[in-house]
Amino acid sequence: MVMLESKSYIAIPPGATIKEQLDDRGMTQKEFSSRMGLSEKHVSKLMNGDVHLTPEMAERLELVLGLPARFWNNLEAIYQEKLVKAKKELDTDEEGQLASKYPYNKIAKWGMVPPTRKSSERVTNLCKFFEVSSLRFVQNKDLMPVACRRLSNTEKSTYSMLTLAQYAKIKSREIEVAPFQAERLKHKLKEIRSLTTHRILDFETNLSEILRSCGIALVFLPKLEGSFLHGISFYDNNTKKIVIGISLRGKYADRFWFSLFHELAHVILGHIYLPKGTSCEDEHAADSMAAEILIPHKELVNFTQKRNFSIFSINEFAKNVGVNAGIVIGRLQNDKYLSPSQLNQYKVKFEEC
Repeated sequence: MVMLESKSYIAIPPGATIKEQLDDRGMTQKEFSSRMGLSEKHVSKLMNGDVHLTPEMAERLELVLGLPARFWNNLEAIYQEKLVKAKKELDTDEEGQLASKYPYNKIAKWGMVPPTRKSSERVTNLCKFFEVSSLRFVQNKDLMPVACRRLSNTEKSTYSMLTLAQYAKIKSREIEVAPFQAERLKHKLKEIRSLTTHRILDFETNLSEILRSCGIALVFLPKLEGSFLHGISFYDNNTKKIVIGISLRGKYADRFWFSLFHELAHVILGHIYLPKGTSCEDEHAADSMAAEILIPHKELVNFTQKRNFSIFSINEFAKNVGVNAGIVIGRLQNDKYLSPSQLNQYKVKFEEC
């Protein structure tokens, strides 16, 4: 029997009362079906609450069981009303649990939702922020497949990533871009790469303008603890824009630039159009392309074979290949030529600039 129970409501179908009446009379369901002029299958559905008790059915019940039709109609109305309320309450509880997983206070700090401590208001505001009728739909990849580079894949980082992706989506609507041109983007990679030599945050405008001319909206993401996110990229079907969101402040320059070129690689390789997001192979391919753009493999091999990793040697090599020395240090650390902390004092950290 279909009975739905929430904290405040219990929705019991009229079939429960019908069964009581049959038990009191010692009447079998088969006999009852015959007296009602219905199939046993239909009667079974009626008693289980799988079909509505219609006014016409109420009239038959009055004749067979002796209770007025209005009694049965009222019983059905009460059941349907409580069913709706119980479902809504259960849905609200589920939505509230989902809402608690998102960094609501941060989103409010960004000015995208109003501050509130009420769970029901948070659910409503988050639905508006994510532009969905239920928070259950936020993780539907059909809405917005995302390619991203992050250090960890935890439950918290997943909800943070979804939050930052929506932040980038909303902010990108304010950015006018030219029609996307893959060849122009490839041609501009060298110019973008030249910006890596800047030691202070004076390249943001130039970088944004270059990408806008290629058809890409660049959004600088706010800092969000626990996101482990370096960058995201996706194609927004609504605005027909390619969007790259990237974290800037508080990062070593080498990580920022590698993350940016990683996302640009996703764009060039067409990963942003994949309906279910990127695979591990796609992420590795983007890593390889980003590494090659920043420091060509052939040049790196020639340098590392000399086994001279002094800061003077690194500076000379970085100058020759046209990148910031910190990027070379980061690459040498990644490839195990240097320890993770070795020569970090020579790496630029944007928040310190």
